[in-house]
Amino acid sequence: MKKILVLNGPNLNLLGVREPDVYGTVTLADIEREVTEYAAERGASVDCFQSNHEGALIDKLHEARGAYDGIVYNPGAHTHYSYALRDAVSSIDVPTVEVHLSDISAREEFRRISVIAPVCVAQIKGKGKEGYKEAVDVLLAR
Repeated sequence: MKKILVLNGPNLNLLGVREPDVYGTVTLADIEREVTEYAAERGASVDCFQSNHEGALIDKLHEARGAYDGIVYNPGAHTHYSYALRDAVSSIDVPTVEVHLSDISAREEFRRISVIAPVCVAQIKGKGKEGYKEAVDVLLAR
């Protein structure tokens, strides 16, 4: 059975409350439940982790080596500037798909660049919670 880590970065714990006009009313718990069920239907297991702290996310990425077959990762604001997280993704041999609920390329100028996407196998943006499921499909197809 394939094992997938669903990793969420800063402020994603506030989904459903934070800027519902941008991110919708779905909560992180809703996303985690749905992606876990979706993966299970496809023969994969999912573990979920969220942190507002860069170091905790780096530690989780390091721990993924040898423990997971793939990572679905929404780095939140870290997308645009965290070279430490970029290096953590590139340092492990675990295929990672970057996911964003909103279409970051259609938002503010500073949100349009991802320093993490170049070290991921794919980037999915602007598909809401369905993007997480698409990321699972990308990983399972590898």
